Amino acid sequence: MESLSPGFRGRRRGVADRLPPGQYPTEGFPVLSAGPTPQVTTDNWGFTLTTEKGQAHRWGWDAMMALPQEEPVVDIHCVTRWSKFDTRWRGAPMDAFLEGVETEAAHAMFESYGGYSTNVPLADLRNGQAWLVHTFDGYPLTPEHGGPARMLIPHLYFWKSAKWVRGVRLMPDERLGFWEQMGYHHYGDPWREQRIRGD
Repeated sequence: MESLSPGFRGRRRGVADRLPPGQYPTEGFPVLSAGPTPQVTTDNWGFTLTTEKGQAHRWGWDAMMALPQEEPVVDIHCVTRWSKFDTRWRGAPMDAFLEGVETEAAHAMFESYGGYSTNVPLADLRNGQAWLVHTFDGYPLTPEHGGPARMLIPHLYFWKSAKWVRGVRLMPDERLGFWEQMGYHHYGDPWREQRIRGD
């Protein structure tokens, strides 16, 4: 029997298998935002996780970089219908931020420098599904793409991967973030085409 070369993972899925309904693939990385790009440096960046009881857990840049770091390679899907395959990131998994945190919350609200927010079920942040990333394709994340740090939640439409993230608030009940209040879907599953409320 022939041996398999290192890194062999079986037959690669075709484009049709990886492209959610209504999406088109792109080699570029379009920049979309609702307002001015915040200019945040690693010296003044911070991330705060606040539980539903008001307990705050804080990380500065060095503390975040000292957490376990992972390098996810994922497909991302924008609600404006583009998809980008095999994007390469580096960052800390949300599991590391949630480790040891006592909470009975079911929902989370990400808050960004510049006032943006987006809601996500807490279950979607656990078990290797979400990261706080600082590197894209081997380089520090640029401000227009959410640098110095943004969320990466690739199984949801990309507006859920909040740019310029500064914190997450855990909540017992669901509240709607910026785009969700404007009529976007509260969850945002690209495979179910959950673009706007009612989809």
